[in-house]
Amino acid sequence: MAINIMQTLDVIETLENFLSEKRPPEEMRNQIDLAYKIENQSVIVYEIRPRWDKPEVNIETKVAKATFVKAQQYWSVYWMRSDLKWHIYQPMPNVKTIKEFIDLIEEDKHNCFWG
Repeated sequence: MAINIMQTLDVIETLENFLSEKRPPEEMRNQIDLAYKIENQSVIVYEIRPRWDKPEVNIETKVAKATFVKAQQYWSVYWMRSDLKWHIYQPMPNVKTIKEFIDLIEEDKHNCFWG
């Protein structure tokens, strides 16, 4: 089940504020950029870069994912490991708000999200 309209608005506002602070300068965005997408009850933050052997092709590298668990009213936090699968972020597997999720990936205390 997808998140409701109020949660979606909160996600959009929070992520847009995050991107406005963290995206690289306009002149560098063809080399590296940040974006997010909302898929059902999940929010995925990812980097966009040109492919190394075909610079005209952009690739998306997933950074972090938060999935809303309606029954418990929290967001489960995931990170993308080198096996290209989502794994629960053990230091803090759940957060109450999408803002806490953003704070967590910004801090990246264990270097899981940004490497």
